[in-house]
Amino acid sequence: MQASSVPSQSESHEKGISRPGPVLSVIIPCYNERGNVEPLFHAVEQALVHLDWELIFVDDASPDGTIDEVWRLAQADSRVRGILRVGRRGLSSAVIEGILSSSAPVVAVMDGDMQHDERLLGQMFDAIRHQGYDVAIGSRHVEGGDNSGLANWWRLFLSNAGIRIAQLCLPVKVSDPMSGFFAVRRDLFVRSVRDLSGTGFKILLDLLMVQKTAPRVIELPFVFRSRHEGESKMGRKVLIQFGQMIAHHMLKRKKTSLPTAAGCGKAG
Repeated sequence: MQASSVPSQSESHEKGISRPGPVLSVIIPCYNERGNVEPLFHAVEQALVHLDWELIFVDDASPDGTIDEVWRLAQADSRVRGILRVGRRGLSSAVIEGILSSSAPVVAVMDGDMQHDERLLGQMFDAIRHQGYDVAIGSRHVEGGDNSGLANWWRLFLSNAGIRIAQLCLPVKVSDPMSGFFAVRRDLFVRSVRDLSGTGFKILLDLLMVQKTAPRVIELPFVFRSRHEGESKMGRKVLIQFGQMIAHHMLKRKKTSLPTAAGCGKAG
């Protein structure tokens, strides 16, 4: 049996061989997603065969041992990393910590429940890295997209109502600003991070609302799939946090007198 010609990490360090970092970091905020960790890893692995990538799971101390499963995978494959957060919870803040731990020029965000189509990650990366876009959004509301995987009428209501409200407050026209599946230039995100509210579940909306000039955005269609394992975390608390985030940015704009394209709270 022929030995592998690929040097191990220890051999690379001993020989002074440097290995470049990933060009794409995929940030996965998670809570009680143990059963989805390995299937998601293998799905991303199959989807990104031509890219140097990494998965960064950010776990809010899940009682089901999600982080243990992440660490088990990380021992077998260095493309997997895990961040354990203790004493703090929240999707948006988890995404912020995950992105700030990355050095890749492009970062993507997706849920850990297998409802986002990992096959779109390559197109998102290409749109930002090679086509000059700042943000690439996986959209359920452009031609070819679908949100039939939403668990119930309450989630559908929250999504549709939130989109209508959010569209009044954005500096750029986006059909699905409530999407949790997107990619962004890391340098743009880092420049914006101090202005983010960091609350709630809608980090993309948070990011778009703080932009002082309209970013170049592309929306790519995807079909929102049914959950693979576990339970949805969506509830009335999400609606409250959404309102708090909108109010946070409206008050901040009022203090600084920054205009928006349509004027938040006005029909454009």
